[in-house]
Amino acid sequence: MRHWKILLGSAAVICVGAGILVSSLRTGPVAAAAPSGPPAMPVPVTSVIKKTIPVYLEYSARTESIREVSLQAKVAGYIQSQPIADGADVKEGELIYKIDERDYRAALDQAKAQAQRNLAALNYAKSNFNRGDELVKTGFLAKDNYDQRASTLGQSEASVAMDSASVRSAEINLAYTDIRAPFAGRLGRNRAPVGTLVGGSGFTLNTLVQLDPLYVTFNPSEREVSLPDDPTVGYSGELTFIDNGVDRTTGTITARATVPNPKFTLLPGQYVRVRLHVRDEPDALLVPQTALGSSQLGKYVYVVGADNKAEQKIVSLGATDGESVAVTGLAETDRVITGNLQKIGPGSPVMPLPPKGAQAPAAK
Repeated sequence: MRHWKILLGSAAVICVGAGILVSSLRTGPVAAAAPSGPPAMPVPVTSVIKKTIPVYLEYSARTESIREVSLQAKVAGYIQSQPIADGADVKEGELIYKIDERDYRAALDQAKAQAQRNLAALNYAKSNFNRGDELVKTGFLAKDNYDQRASTLGQSEASVAMDSASVRSAEINLAYTDIRAPFAGRLGRNRAPVGTLVGGSGFTLNTLVQLDPLYVTFNPSEREVSLPDDPTVGYSGELTFIDNGVDRTTGTITARATVPNPKFTLLPGQYVRVRLHVRDEPDALLVPQTALGSSQLGKYVYVVGADNKAEQKIVSLGATDGESVAVTGLAETDRVITGNLQKIGPGSPVMPLPPKGAQAPAAK
């Protein structure tokens, strides 16, 4: 083993020496090899687009029901039936609960009978008063008796008026045995099964919430309160409320949009994102967001510069428009590189490729 180590070492020395010897034997000038740079990198390019774009502000928001009520019984009684199931969608005026009405039906019949009796007494009092009116003129009826007949007539008229009010009250109480939906919405969980005694104690039978339309409540800063409508992609609504005060702790103002929800796909209490259209920005220069790069200096794009070399330009970002973003720092005539960005750098030779779908120019 020691013999091989020495031999390999000697051969290495010889090789180095031979290299020096050969180099020293060369005579005359040696022609320098022409430098060959890196090949041009094929890159897709696109033109800067100039157009007017909408500017939006985005907020976190929460949906709220415009109307939400607790269904309670106005009159006491036993729940006789529940025609609508828990969680069902109901129309305005639809019957939800039925309370046993027998007591209230009897009270209405009694009030009507009392009204009929007093009406008969009124008719007799009118006839008696009319006869006395003729007799008092001829002196066959004393003035005191005539005044008694007038008093009886007035009392009878008052009794009939009271009976009319009693009948209306009995009819209202009877109607209260039908608990109907005050508006279209969705029921919650039933808390009063059939046979439950309800009424008069503030007991909640169920809850009803309106789902169409909904409120979407958010909190812009106090500088952003003069805002127009919200043309969102998924749902389109209208700004309908801005509070009259600023929250001192957050510096924001509560704002609310009313959003149609005909398919009931939104429910109260959901967190959503609101895009609020604030203005239109004219003559914006747009580039694809995929063309953007980041460095310590900020965002940049590569453009095709002189001699088909990549040129890096620092840009400032503005509003987005789909897959494009508005930038400042570019010229309208720039050709923006949109691919192979990791394989090029400032000054790299590039070979621009036409956008996908574009036809190559015909050869002359």
